[in-house]
Amino acid sequence: MTTDALLDLDRKHLIHPVAAWRGHEQRGATVLASGHDGVWLRDIHGKEVLDAFAGLWCVNIGYGHESVVQAAAEQMRKLPYATGYFGFGSEPAIRLAAKLAEIAPKSLRHTYLTLGGSEAVDAAIRLITHYYNATGRPQKKHFIAIERGYHGSSSVGSGLTALPAFHRGFDVPLPNQHYIASPYPYRSPVGNDAQAVIAASVAALRAKVAELGADNVAAFFCEPVQGSGGVIVPPKGWLKAMREASRELGILFVVDEVITGFGRTGPMFACLAEDVEPDLMTMAKGLTSGYVPMGALMISDAVYNGIADGAAPNVLVGHGATYSGHPVSAAVALEVIRLYEEGGILAHAQAMEPVFATGLADMLNHPLVGDVRHRGLLGAVELVADKASKRAFDPALGLSDRLFRSGYQNGLIFRSFGDHILGFAPALCFTEDNFAQLFARLKRTLDEVLDAPDVRRAMA
Repeated sequence: MTTDALLDLDRKHLIHPVAAWRGHEQRGATVLASGHDGVWLRDIHGKEVLDAFAGLWCVNIGYGHESVVQAAAEQMRKLPYATGYFGFGSEPAIRLAAKLAEIAPKSLRHTYLTLGGSEAVDAAIRLITHYYNATGRPQKKHFIAIERGYHGSSSVGSGLTALPAFHRGFDVPLPNQHYIASPYPYRSPVGNDAQAVIAASVAALRAKVAELGADNVAAFFCEPVQGSGGVIVPPKGWLKAMREASRELGILFVVDEVITGFGRTGPMFACLAEDVEPDLMTMAKGLTSGYVPMGALMISDAVYNGIADGAAPNVLVGHGATYSGHPVSAAVALEVIRLYEEGGILAHAQAMEPVFATGLADMLNHPLVGDVRHRGLLGAVELVADKASKRAFDPALGLSDRLFRSGYQNGLIFRSFGDHILGFAPALCFTEDNFAQLFARLKRTLDEVLDAPDVRRAMA
């Protein structure tokens, strides 16, 4: 099939996620053809680009691990599908649930396997609702999340997501979904002092619970680092403080580690860096490193037992999906986790964090860059029209799309957010040479944008 014919089929038939539908029809797809050597992608025209975003924050181990392909192929030959309904199970799913209990925060002992992060968040909301009904507190139906947060795009989870594109036209948030301010040090009204930012978040959570009534609030959802909101990195100690506040307020503490899990911020899970034990935790992306779809929701003994003991032993808990615990996905996840641990990928990423941090810090010298931030191999560069005032560029300039296009032409993929934040999530196998190429290509991209007359005028 010719390239033009393929692009025409895409325009006519394939709906792309989070896209401007008519805009995409006009622009057409950039068709990726292959990935290789961990960090490189090749498109259908043969152009090679350095993937500094690991697909969609997910290809943590990098492209081209043959052992993962073999794990999938062997499981497909042996047992390509097994339902979890009717008391059935499969060895890979059972072993994966046990492995997650071994590596996750110790409060989390039980796992419901999904096909992605949105489904895991949706499962969390449903099971939290069930938990409070089962334990005689049916009035606890309100959920609190954070501005700029992302918790997927399911019918209900998208309401906990606090980004306009996911609300517009979808009739969310729902009346029982609420937000507190983002712990955004660069733009916090209390300044960037760590303790002040933490205290402001704790006070905001307490105030929101008081407003709604503690007896009416079910749970607080948060990301250890806000990914799709612009890689907002709270101060160290923030996650622990929010856990303690939630406990004191009598609400469940739910941590969304869909992006931050599996070595992205350093340890296997970001919670482990602060010894935080959530009541529930969602994960996906790095669980299988994007090689096949899978997510998971982990819950504590208290939540599990509350649901399990809330009805007679033979009464069904009516939540499930055809592909929960899919044996091929579970087999892939087990091999990916083995590579993190025994294959040395987590240790390598931790050794590379200072290289990434130095490269980001050097970008502060660029006239366009107002802030850089990171945790582990998750980072961002925030562009401003004026460094002193932190004045943002006018969205009418269309800089986000221009930055992404320029980056791609320079052989680099990153996330270009609408508010002129550039997000980076390089594969955990990035080498010093890969990082040198990343920052050289990024600087070239920023220099090209800086040279545009309308950008120069905006900075005047």
